[in-house]
Amino acid sequence: MATGDELEATEPETELIAYDIDDEPPLSEAVPLGLQHLLAMFLSTVALPLVIAGAIGLDGAQTTYIVQMALLVAGVATVVQVYSVGPVGAKLPIVMGTSAIFVAPLIDIGSTFGLAAIFGAVIVAAPVEIAIGYFYDDLERFFPPLVTGTVVMLVGLTLIPTAIDYAAGGPGAETYGYLENLALAGLVFVVAVGFNQYFEGLLSIASVLIAVVIGYVVAVPLGLLDLSGVADAGWIAVPVPLEYGVEFHPSAILVVAFAYVVTAIETIGDVEGTTGTVGRRATSDEMRGGLFADGAMSMFAGLFNAFPNTSFSQNVGLIGFTGVASKFVVAICGGFLVLLGLVPKVAAVVAAMPNPVLGGAAIVLFGMIFSIGLRIVANRVDLTRRNLTIVAVSVVLGVGVEVRPDAIAQFPDEAQVLLGSGLLVGGVTALVLNAVLPRDEAASDHEAAPSPEPEPTDD
Repeated sequence: MATGDELEATEPETELIAYDIDDEPPLSEAVPLGLQHLLAMFLSTVALPLVIAGAIGLDGAQTTYIVQMALLVAGVATVVQVYSVGPVGAKLPIVMGTSAIFVAPLIDIGSTFGLAAIFGAVIVAAPVEIAIGYFYDDLERFFPPLVTGTVVMLVGLTLIPTAIDYAAGGPGAETYGYLENLALAGLVFVVAVGFNQYFEGLLSIASVLIAVVIGYVVAVPLGLLDLSGVADAGWIAVPVPLEYGVEFHPSAILVVAFAYVVTAIETIGDVEGTTGTVGRRATSDEMRGGLFADGAMSMFAGLFNAFPNTSFSQNVGLIGFTGVASKFVVAICGGFLVLLGLVPKVAAVVAAMPNPVLGGAAIVLFGMIFSIGLRIVANRVDLTRRNLTIVAVSVVLGVGVEVRPDAIAQFPDEAQVLLGSGLLVGGVTALVLNAVLPRDEAASDHEAAPSPEPEPTDD
């Protein structure tokens, strides 16, 4: 990794770059390019708050407000990441948004302690990622691809039950499992995969968003779309800090702190992936600034009733695909997000998304998270007996506590939050086993590389 302002340059393939990082395309080009980034990340940004809100039983008004705040905070965080505030921000074209890493842990916390405890944990634990940025050069060796890939796989695996619940009609719904729910979810799934695989350009990049729009339309004759909340929502609203209060529970803070470690790993890969598109390695200042922005803007998110933010890998992929690495373009995307976040009616339309539509999209999004973790392990880890043992034990324990929570029902509530988090149990298992088990002499040096390659997916 480069240190200070030193660049470890690879040979830049300038013919593949239409606009470099500091270039400013004319507005006639920059605006549609910014909208393209918005389309690539929009569904992931709004779907994750919807999943959390539904799982912990929030009402329609609360759900609309949280979606609104998710859009607003993502916009502010993107602008800060692009242009920086002091040391906070990588000064790179990185789009920020709600992180999928936190979905399962925050559902556990919200179900046990309530919404205020979620925001308390998000705020208090955020400095963990700032600290990782500060001590990045000393800490990166603890997170080889064996550990990061296993943890990313666990993120996808632990979210599978949530995706299926929504596809069937939503947790606790009277119509759970009805054929119309499954059919609508299946339609969204098929359209998303079809557009992604059989089309190119924007139709492929925005495939999940297109599938959701089609799902909205089909939900109307099925009687599954309720837009009554849109009429009640205002046109403009000012965000209110700590609208739902704040509480602090040690176990909740520990679970979220570990999730911040995982998102730090993601961001490291995204920063490297972004600079890689213009043919160079990231500087230490860029890496630190990116991690500082993750932590600081996640703290800002908790203060303004939103969930933690991190860099979005699918937008890194979009930069590589289009050859447009301009910060100006990404800042325009951030500006659009801020505008959308200030308009409650937009959030209300999103919050009205029928559960089967959300479920069909979630199957694709969460499944892709697992496949990215699998790719990290398969491509960058020697599958020796030692390493296979670490993956196997970590995945079994992580998934096990998620699908069989009754196994830890006799523990106190605080302990259940810790032991019931598959991400925490499986992730810590991978970290510890990797540290204590003897290394295979035949293992190649590429396992020591700390940064997972960014892939076009949701975080």
